[in-house]
Amino acid sequence: MPFWWPLIVLAFAYAICRFLLMLIPPNVPSIDVDASDVLAHGKDTEENSFIYIPPRGRSQQSDKKVQCYEPATMKYLGYFPALSPAEVKERVTLSRKAQKTWAQSSFKLRRQFLRILLKYIIEHQELICEVSSRDTGKTMVDASLGEIMTTCEKITWLLSEGERWLKPESRSSGRAMVHKVSRVEFHPLGVIGAIVPWNYPFHNIFNPMLAAVFSGNGIVIKVSEHASWSGCFYFRIIQAALAAVGAPENLVDVITGFAETGEALVSSVDKMIFVGSTAVGKMIMRNAAETLTPVTLELGGKDAFIICEDADVSHVAQVAVRGTLQSSGQNCAGAERFYVHKDIYTAFISQVTKIVKLVSAGPPLTGRYDMGAICLQEHSETLQSLVNDALDKGAEIAVRGSFGNLGEDAVDQYFPPTVLINVNHTMKIMKEEAFGPIMPIMQFSTDEEVIKLANDSRYALGCAVFSGSKRRAKQIASQIQCGVAAINDFASNYMCQSLPFGGVKDSGFGRFAGIEGLRACCLVKSVVEDRFWPLIKTKIPKPIQYPVAENAFEFQEALVETLYGLNIWDRLRSLIDVLKFLTDQSSHVSRTRKSH
Repeated sequence: MPFWWPLIVLAFAYAICRFLLMLIPPNVPSIDVDASDVLAHGKDTEENSFIYIPPRGRSQQSDKKVQCYEPATMKYLGYFPALSPAEVKERVTLSRKAQKTWAQSSFKLRRQFLRILLKYIIEHQELICEVSSRDTGKTMVDASLGEIMTTCEKITWLLSEGERWLKPESRSSGRAMVHKVSRVEFHPLGVIGAIVPWNYPFHNIFNPMLAAVFSGNGIVIKVSEHASWSGCFYFRIIQAALAAVGAPENLVDVITGFAETGEALVSSVDKMIFVGSTAVGKMIMRNAAETLTPVTLELGGKDAFIICEDADVSHVAQVAVRGTLQSSGQNCAGAERFYVHKDIYTAFISQVTKIVKLVSAGPPLTGRYDMGAICLQEHSETLQSLVNDALDKGAEIAVRGSFGNLGEDAVDQYFPPTVLINVNHTMKIMKEEAFGPIMPIMQFSTDEEVIKLANDSRYALGCAVFSGSKRRAKQIASQIQCGVAAINDFASNYMCQSLPFGGVKDSGFGRFAGIEGLRACCLVKSVVEDRFWPLIKTKIPKPIQYPVAENAFEFQEALVETLYGLNIWDRLRSLIDVLKFLTDQSSHVSRTRKSH
């Protein structure tokens, strides 16, 4: 019998056992989270049964309350306190105390925490999406894609690979330290701070929280003033899951407030993660510089969407419209600049026009609409000003989508999907982040031209390139300055949670997600120790011991060539010289001792 037959049998038996183990459901406890006060069909109290009219032209910050309302209907949802700097520092202190205990927890316990969360999310998808929809105006489908799937994917990746990437990692010790063992260790930083936006309130909380807690940290998250209502409910889910595994209280906290609250958080934590605008990101950096707090900034985006003449026009048109609607006040990574090859320019616009004519916007929980409301107050006016600027400079509106039945008080919270043609880079719509359902389409002639156009932006978060030749699409994408690139697809990178996410230029720096994002929550410590201790220890050679010998430098020259010389014969010759220096030095020391 060949020697490898037993190995095949063992491998087959191992695979069968693994398969059978997969059939055994894991023992994951369920958690109970009170949601009676967030259900859309719950009983309205006198306090929140009216239409809310936000003050225009001034901030809420002077009120010391974060007022919450449904952007799709303007229905009042309640308010949360705007925490003072002193209150923020107290919350961070409590989290820091809890983190010292959690840092000693096992990966097995941390995985159980993730499984409890995953089980709850899967069993309560509709509730989570409905809360997100009410607070931000997005549709249930958009909530499922951006809130549920991305978060489940991140949890699954952490369960599968998280421990592997946080364990000590062996490194080579080099020639000079061949007698040493080298490794990198990843220790918790302490308390992570995160300031997150409103566009995906569920995922934006869970994304930094999952990485921070799994790597042994505490975390305090400031949610957006535009999504505090949903954020505080999602916090209940986290609290219940932590309690289920016996984690210390206050390990994770969610705080509400305005700029003052965020500034206090930046100055109190050990690492800062910020997702938001470029202008605010610069303020975060300035504040963090005072305490030398490391920061990760994921800022604005103006993603280029490139369509070559050999692409599948009908397919890409569907993807392009989806990418545009994801920007409808919901997705910071939306496609905002469309470059179409001149040979298919007309055909592409025709396909897009057909699709957009079928798109309707309306209150997401009252009908089957393709697009919901815009979360930010007065943002529709900003979008219209961008369109007007383009029209004044020669652009044309190819098509606009339609509205469903809108309440009179919520009309300003909607903006129709709009396709602009004959645009160019003199127009604001091609330079400024729109954050809305506007699709400006510009034509190009050559690959070199479109690469130059795509790089002509202060933003550099992501890009998408479509071509019938994958090699051509990869060549174009490789020359675009950005942190995220999709080949013949759009925004698929974020569903690959092993990949880092982030941009360059005015889109920020640093990465979250993936191995890089997980390790960014850690103190990265390099460790060196003796390989054969105590048999072999580091000993300073005699010629360079104090007081150094007269030939100490010559000894160093020979040692350097012995270790790093390019020619093996030169290295052997230098090795003989090194041995001579050591022998002569030993003889000299011996003679010196005898003379005394």
